[in-house]
Amino acid sequence: MFRGAVWLLAGRGSLGRGLSTRSGGWTPDWTEKVSEIKKKIQSALPGGAWHPLYDTSHLPPEHSDVVIVGGGVLGLSVAYWLKRLEKPRGAIKVLVVDRDHTYSQASTGLSVGGIRQQFSLPENIQLSLFSVDFLRNINEYLAVVNDPPLDVQFNPSGYLFLASEKGAAIMENNVKVQRQEGAKVCLMSPEQLRNKFPWINTDGVALASYGLEGEGWFDPWCLLQGLRRKVQSLGVLFSQGEVTRFITSSSHMQTTSGKGVTMKRIHEVHVKMDHSLEYQPVECAIVINAAGAWSGQVAELAGIGKGPPDTLEGTKLPVEPRKRYVYLWHCPEGPGLETPFVADTSGAYFRREGLGHNYLGGCSPTEEEEPDPGNLEVDHDFFQDKVWPPLAHRVPAFQCLKVRSAWAGYYDYNTFDQNGVVGPHPLVSNMYFATGFSGHGLQQAPAVGRAVAEMVLEGQFRTIDLSSFLFSRFYLGEKVEERNII
Repeated sequence: MFRGAVWLLAGRGSLGRGLSTRSGGWTPDWTEKVSEIKKKIQSALPGGAWHPLYDTSHLPPEHSDVVIVGGGVLGLSVAYWLKRLEKPRGAIKVLVVDRDHTYSQASTGLSVGGIRQQFSLPENIQLSLFSVDFLRNINEYLAVVNDPPLDVQFNPSGYLFLASEKGAAIMENNVKVQRQEGAKVCLMSPEQLRNKFPWINTDGVALASYGLEGEGWFDPWCLLQGLRRKVQSLGVLFSQGEVTRFITSSSHMQTTSGKGVTMKRIHEVHVKMDHSLEYQPVECAIVINAAGAWSGQVAELAGIGKGPPDTLEGTKLPVEPRKRYVYLWHCPEGPGLETPFVADTSGAYFRREGLGHNYLGGCSPTEEEEPDPGNLEVDHDFFQDKVWPPLAHRVPAFQCLKVRSAWAGYYDYNTFDQNGVVGPHPLVSNMYFATGFSGHGLQQAPAVGRAVAEMVLEGQFRTIDLSSFLFSRFYLGEKVEERNII
């Protein structure tokens, strides 16, 4: 189906670009006529060389086989794998549309850069195992001829999860699943914890799980820029603008139970240019919704969730922006170089940042404490009231620290089950999702990009089966809950 759509689109593209004679052939002297027209215009205008009356170089192309909405790490990963897996090479034209090419508000650049296999779901464990292998061998994937190699500064110091008596049984079960999937994780008693990390106060800790391999943190900005550089070298096009409209066609069908449903297909994407009222329509065969925290709004533009309540047509993409704070502090007597990424029983977390006794950390708020996502202002009182007390209790050295800076970023928060949405929409048949990972999208992006590309190109997941992450679960009410969300 995809190859047919690409072929058809390519045919339309060539028709749109040329001028034909009445008999259907190409006009042989078109170049000469353009030259004559230029000369006439130049002679009519006072002075200077001829310039086009309207420069369209800043506009996206009129045709693209695939339009990816969102140029963050997930969108770029999908673009990369589409180009890597395409056959033959150069067969697919890919356009990435993003509102902010500076990435000043992108979740990727504002992340703490953690990667772990300590999840409760096999799918999440497999995604992160694939991604850590990708990071370790990043230059085998993303090297560009004559450009310097990438260094994502992967620090394999591990994750350390702490559990109270109430959470100990869940932790044991999680570790069992993690080991079955191939993750190297061990359980530690409070005594073992004190022996290995003497700076920890184990009060209230019944059990801990520690990642022995393939966990830690890396430079998110390096991964983002490495993907962008690579896909540009593969011919992927970029446009700075906002998708404001989809042009669709509809067909009415009946299910096996006799219920009528309306199938839709997107034929055209309208891209509004940055700082302008101007827009460019782009004909396409496939749309990838990788718009992160705003992917729910992009889905609505395609009519998703606008049908009657309690129907598939009326089922929304439950992804919305949630603001999260990250604080950077200095503590001269804080934990040393062996410090892992620590997730406390309270939900607070921290990791080492560099070599100068600096630390990054934060804590997800409760539903009642959720801050206004309308801006990226930082609430410094949140650190004083919610982050510092539990961390100072867990690490007594943190009783004396100084916050040096702080920032806020967005989670693409899936309000249904805090897990990713991957694959096609069941009714808008050529919109595919790569969103909703609720804080772990960065670390799983290399694997998610491949999964989406496989679904687009081959109609099925091949490397990792992510069928449980399909959109249909929202309508069916089948939650795929991840217990280890930070």
